[in-house]
Amino acid sequence: MEAVPVDEDGTTPGDRVLHATAALDGDGTVIAQARHLAADFLARVQADHGLPVSQRAMDLTQLVVSELVTNAIKYAPGPVLLDVRIAGDTVEVAVWDSDPVLPVARAADVGRVGQHGLEIVMAVCQSFEAQREPVGKRITARIALLDDPGGAIAGHRPL
Repeated sequence: MEAVPVDEDGTTPGDRVLHATAALDGDGTVIAQARHLAADFLARVQADHGLPVSQRAMDLTQLVVSELVTNAIKYAPGPVLLDVRIAGDTVEVAVWDSDPVLPVARAADVGRVGQHGLEIVMAVCQSFEAQREPVGKRITARIALLDDPGGAIAGHRPL
């Protein structure tokens, strides 16, 4: 796994984007490495840039990274790219893999063992997007950095 430390993209300080990127290739051990990369990134964002990150955001980001990287490693041949970035008041997790087939969440089935990862990701994120790329696909999930002061359930807006 090759990790790029917290970095700044953009041409002006007002346009900067904090992110960490990793190329993942190999067995299931890269899943744990990806979770650690995400946790370390969010800890550095807090320490170095003073951005608040709730414990819930930290935990959900690691869960989302784990689920998305697991699916990419399991179902797509070749390398996987992980990008974790701060986008406004959210942490954005993007996973690219070489398989162009877009994932589809399965219907809820309490009797089914496994294959609930995409359902979980979609339930805990503010937004979820799957798009084809010139090669493969990119899955992007966004998680609020702070807990919702209005008490809304993650992924759902108050009525």
